[in-house]
Amino acid sequence: MGGRCSKFSLCWWSSNIKSNLHDLSDNDDGNKNEKPGIIEYSLDQLRSATLGFSPDNIVSEHGEKAPNVVYKGKLEDDGWVAVKRFNRSAWPDSRQFLEEARAVGQLRNERLANLIGCCCEGEERLLVAEFMPNETLSKHLFHWETQPMKWAMRLRVAFYLAQALEYCSSRGRALYHDLNAYRILFDQDGNPRLSCFGLMKNSRDGKSYSTNLAFTPPEYLRTGRITPESVIYSFGTLLLDLLSGKHIPPSHALDLIRGKNFLPLIDSCLEGHFSSDDGTELVRLASRCLQYEPRERPNAKSLVTALAPLQKETSVPSKVLMGIPDGIASTRETVSLTPFGEACYRRDLTAIHEILEKVGYKDDEDVANELSFQMWTNQIQETLNSKKQGDSAFRAKDFSTAIDYYTQFIDVGTMVSPTVYARRCLCYLMNDMAQEALGDAMQAQSVSPTWHTAFYLQAAALFSLGMDNDAQESLKDGTMLETRKHKN
Repeated sequence: MGGRCSKFSLCWWSSNIKSNLHDLSDNDDGNKNEKPGIIEYSLDQLRSATLGFSPDNIVSEHGEKAPNVVYKGKLEDDGWVAVKRFNRSAWPDSRQFLEEARAVGQLRNERLANLIGCCCEGEERLLVAEFMPNETLSKHLFHWETQPMKWAMRLRVAFYLAQALEYCSSRGRALYHDLNAYRILFDQDGNPRLSCFGLMKNSRDGKSYSTNLAFTPPEYLRTGRITPESVIYSFGTLLLDLLSGKHIPPSHALDLIRGKNFLPLIDSCLEGHFSSDDGTELVRLASRCLQYEPRERPNAKSLVTALAPLQKETSVPSKVLMGIPDGIASTRETVSLTPFGEACYRRDLTAIHEILEKVGYKDDEDVANELSFQMWTNQIQETLNSKKQGDSAFRAKDFSTAIDYYTQFIDVGTMVSPTVYARRCLCYLMNDMAQEALGDAMQAQSVSPTWHTAFYLQAAALFSLGMDNDAQESLKDGTMLETRKHKN
């Protein structure tokens, strides 16, 4: 679901949706003959859930200008969902849209981000699915910030995705629209799931099936038609992504494979962390998926069979392999994070910088600075110059220089500014100085005890220090204070 990295929140289903998904799970043999239904929401319900389809709630990788946009939404029963809003020309036939949605809604599997509802009013076409809080494969594989994806996790992604495709094929939904790294999402436990949105198709035989894939299956170029074998080809491109940590054109990859030159296909971050046998097997499987002739490619079931023996560290939870902190669920279950809180939870320092830059110094207005005439005349100009130069460096993202000037401002002591502490706190975080950052966030709180920014920055620093429980409490406090401020 780029532009900038998406904003995510944890998916909590209402008790009736949870019960519905559990009772109708494919793993429940007693209910296999029952078909789950989907909820038909009104447009007003989904408009309310997404705060009027607010740009702040967009979570799709391609952002507000994409033809079909995905929003984070919160239903009245406190359930978090993903809401996909199609452009007006995507589904002119309302009957076909509802038929497709109901068919996809009959699928229920732990390897899918399942469809739970839809809306078809006038020209509006929307889908409602389980919300996945831990972003996309694209984010974790290509745009990681703290650690590259581990080899065992890459193998798990490939295996779980193959299982998802096998399940869909066994239920008569073998066609998948634009299988790529944006379509693989991570749930609250860090497990990869295939987005159900790609199962919706607006043609019955694959003809005129639009595609946004970076590397289009060769038969689509010849016939304009997608087949189940085309999905396997796209799976092969994903195996190349997982191997290399980047996009490699299939034709180039096949040339390297034929020349037995595997090294350029392997992510340098993985050096020394996997066996050559496992790497060779994954390269071989990718090669089979990328065969020019569709009939020479394996099917989904054989992908599962090939990948099962490669699974390593099966006893290690996905969120441990992914480096997702424990205990975050309890916080997100009780509070709905604002964009500022979300950025601090994800330690998205770039987003925090943008927020602090936008707010400026307006939160300093209530802070009293009593200065004598002598202090004003002798020191204030020098102090203000230090702050001004610090702000200039902060705006230019020269965080080390900003620290120096803000420190000069603070050390002079003629004026007190919680915003300067907040800005220097972020500068410390940018320089991997979490302990110093925490100290500044606490100083900002001491100057302005009910300032939500101080609590949010404490949370970001505490997360960086691995103090997750304390960070959660700070996140709750910041959310409560920001909510109260906006109500007043």
